[in-house]
Amino acid sequence: MTRAVIAAVAGAPLEVREVDPGPLGPNDVRVRLVAAGVCHSDLSITNGTIPCEFPVVLGHEAAGVVAEVGSAVSAVAPGAHVVLNWAPPCRACFFCTHGEPWLCVKNAGVSNLDRGVRLEGSTVYSTLGLGAFSEEVVLPEGSVVVVPDELPLEVAALLGCAVLTGLGAVVHPGHVHPGDSVAVVGLGGVGLSALAGARLAGAGTIVAIDRAPDKEALARAEGASEFVLADEELARRVRGLTEGRGADHVFDCVGSAATIRASWNSARRGGRVTVVGVGRRSESVEFNPLELFHQARTLTSSIYGSSDPEHDLPALVAHVLAGEVDVERLVTHRCGLEGVGEAFSRMEQGVGGRTVIELGVERG
Repeated sequence: MTRAVIAAVAGAPLEVREVDPGPLGPNDVRVRLVAAGVCHSDLSITNGTIPCEFPVVLGHEAAGVVAEVGSAVSAVAPGAHVVLNWAPPCRACFFCTHGEPWLCVKNAGVSNLDRGVRLEGSTVYSTLGLGAFSEEVVLPEGSVVVVPDELPLEVAALLGCAVLTGLGAVVHPGHVHPGDSVAVVGLGGVGLSALAGARLAGAGTIVAIDRAPDKEALARAEGASEFVLADEELARRVRGLTEGRGADHVFDCVGSAATIRASWNSARRGGRVTVVGVGRRSESVEFNPLELFHQARTLTSSIYGSSDPEHDLPALVAHVLAGEVDVERLVTHRCGLEGVGEAFSRMEQGVGGRTVIELGVERG
């Protein structure tokens, strides 16, 4: 048995319950989790933004130590330090064989899966197939990526979603080049990671945008050269910081209709807008045909940083170990499993960066 954070239905108070993590199959690994990050996608599941089945164990951004492996597992051994991967590609579908494993049909539309977790004999689904707000998980071998032992597991946990998503969006679909101007809307863990990615890419003017003024210090620490409060004058302010043109690249790490529109307006003619945040299906964004023609901007999205964790996580780890990316700066709060509800409240209020759930002492 293991303790886990469960949402019984959308909007219900969270519960910490004892659950059975399920049997270990021949291709599975059992992981004792050490740290998990609280991501906005977890909140989006609880409030109904992302449709899913309930009840569900929340969490998908985590790292831990492999405790046991199935008889057919060959890529990982007990004692290995691992980051959980919520979108392991199949390597066989059209997208995987055409260089877009983040669009793998195996993961298309998946918000949770039945991984064998049971509460008093009844099924409890796992968020994005992981259910990482738990002391222990049983997952397919492909859902973990080995990382070096010298990488702190608290840091490794955030690489699995926030950093790979935000920094990856800048490096991959963003195609940011040295000297380019960049604006980042929304400064949670993903947005702060996008700022770090812009700095790593050698961007010139880097504009950080949020509704909370106390995010400025965090933003500047991650590489922002300018900080702007999000309001109705946002596009004008961004143009004023970019020689009147607008930013070469705008990354919307919120994903609402309002922020997508504001991001579009903040980009220069011929600029690029990348939607990184996940918005509601019920919202709509409007563009008129003339502005689409005249502005010649590109509007795209980035899923999981358009990354392949199996290949991109090791490169990201190398940047962290070399001191080029400081993940620990993202962490502003820590808690146990019982503190997830408070972490969600801070997120809704725009307070702080990432909250890390501490799940115990590292065990090899």
